[in-house]
Amino acid sequence: MQFHHHGYVSGDPRILPAAGVGVDRPAELPDEVDVLIVGTGPAGMIAAAQLAQFPEVDTRIVDRRPGRLEVGQADGIQARTVETFQAFGFAQHIIAEAYRITEMNFWKPDPQRPTHIVRTARTPDDPTGISEFPHLIVNQARVLDYFGDVAANAPARLTPDYGYECVGVEVAEEGEHPVTVRLRCTAGEREGQVRTVRAKYVVGCDGARSAVRESIGRKLVGDKANHAWGVMDVLAVTDFPDIRTKCAIQSHTGGSILLIPREGGFLFRMYVDLGVVPPDDQGAVRRTTIDQIVAKANAILYPYTLEVKDVAWHSVYEVGHRLTDKFDDVPHEQVGTRTPRVFITGDACHTHSAKAGQGMNVSMQDGWNISWKLGHVLTGRSPESLLDTYSAERQVVAQNLIDFDREWSSLMAAKPEELEDPTILEDFYVKTAEFPAGFMTQYEPSMIVADDSHQELAGGFPIGKRFKSAPVVRVGDTNPLHLGHHHRADGRWRIYVFADRPAPGEPSATADLAAWLATSPESPVVAYTPDGADIDAWFDVKVVYQQPHPEVDLGAVPEIFLPRVGPFALIDYEKVYATDPEHDIFELREIDRGGAVVVVRPDHYVSHVLPLDAHQELAAFFAQSMRAGAGERRTAPKPQATPA
Repeated sequence: MQFHHHGYVSGDPRILPAAGVGVDRPAELPDEVDVLIVGTGPAGMIAAAQLAQFPEVDTRIVDRRPGRLEVGQADGIQARTVETFQAFGFAQHIIAEAYRITEMNFWKPDPQRPTHIVRTARTPDDPTGISEFPHLIVNQARVLDYFGDVAANAPARLTPDYGYECVGVEVAEEGEHPVTVRLRCTAGEREGQVRTVRAKYVVGCDGARSAVRESIGRKLVGDKANHAWGVMDVLAVTDFPDIRTKCAIQSHTGGSILLIPREGGFLFRMYVDLGVVPPDDQGAVRRTTIDQIVAKANAILYPYTLEVKDVAWHSVYEVGHRLTDKFDDVPHEQVGTRTPRVFITGDACHTHSAKAGQGMNVSMQDGWNISWKLGHVLTGRSPESLLDTYSAERQVVAQNLIDFDREWSSLMAAKPEELEDPTILEDFYVKTAEFPAGFMTQYEPSMIVADDSHQELAGGFPIGKRFKSAPVVRVGDTNPLHLGHHHRADGRWRIYVFADRPAPGEPSATADLAAWLATSPESPVVAYTPDGADIDAWFDVKVVYQQPHPEVDLGAVPEIFLPRVGPFALIDYEKVYATDPEHDIFELREIDRGGAVVVVRPDHYVSHVLPLDAHQELAAFFAQSMRAGAGERRTAPKPQATPA
């Protein structure tokens, strides 16, 4: 964490100075806004936290509830999501309070006594070390609280406007605020009253019964629910030995349980198989009582017993896999003729079972994807065409999720004798570990994702996939750390320069690139960073040298990697790195010793890999997604002034 560069900070450095719309922010929901987010679920709150970093953008978020969520349905936090928490600054805080999954155990009928279950396998949760972050279990309400803190402490000082339910959205063909949202008050003195808010853009995060989705004519299409599960968060006494370990339990009757220990050391969740739902059920299964769910759980666990002492929450749901054909309001026949104004995220556009632990995780990536893009468009950094990439990227991810969840849910619900291979469930869990962990997403080429023509220069950073961090040593203070952990959710692009063999001060392609980045009118840093802003305001440029840190002379490092920032033009020493002698990032990530440039989007995904001398290709790439002429641009290097 960096602070003090604008003067001494005596309080909590996570509370950033208010700016823009965050100064004297009106308590009452205004009639006009730039962005209106509907729904304070995971997608909505991460979008709010990201847009709150853009104080020039007037963003508000509404929800039909009268206040914060107290008990959330979702609880699984995949490693990719913990990486995301790191970008927003609270990964270590939430890790400290969460339950950590390190293993999954599998229980099946005992071949000698089929009415009894026995443990048949133990499988590591992350056998390949896909991330340095763990797989966690923590209540959704706590996740929303953390994002709420980020948004409230950001420059825009964004907090939810509770007690407003969206009842309709209309999009006009023109106008500065073309989207009209009708909101009904759900609490307080004005309960039942309807008012309107006009917005430039609307993000619908309002769940499976989304009014935003219905208003733009999108429909959830897919399999009808035909299998029901009872889910309960309970405090209980049991002789089942793995009650504090994640388990998949299959009984001789065909009933199954997915057991998820919860945070705090005592609470746990059970997804209890209630069986196939008859076509003429007419919702009867949803009236299954908690006592019936507990009884079913005891039957599956036999010979072990479960004595429930307290029920924190329970519900009954039916598995259904549904998806909309597009995640915005632009009809297919109008794509390319106008840009979207309304976007849908999470359950509003894709639904599936909870047992793959993906709903909250994928929804958050939806929200992050669209929010940084809206921030760039509304601050003039990017053209509106950037917004077309949201639906194109996220709809494919949702389809892949549904395909995965359909197979996983079917395996969980099957009777043991119905499975061709008795170990197919645990084998599938291990084989597909990268997908539920959140790391299979790979975006196709677009205006913000290049082709793979230079991929061989950095094979460990696949273009379109998330930037997989690795250990390095920060030269200025000799601290070992992970390179990706300094990537904050501040809306900036990252340009990582992996240096060629010469040391700083010697002639090299790295030195030539540094000079071009700092002085050429074609450099994205020069071409797009506004005059008067810090040189790293829009582009965070870092260098990793091949030498160990004692051999890197900071006095010889080019100034673009040691920028002057803040009103006192202080030197930022946290952009120069060396290899960790025990974990050489060049070897770990298959980086060519001749050097490479790795470009990373604001949401952690690798956009491009280039040779160090591909200056024109780098300029051409950013020319697609950065908006020239949006205000005064830097036309010459900013003087590296020395404060008096």
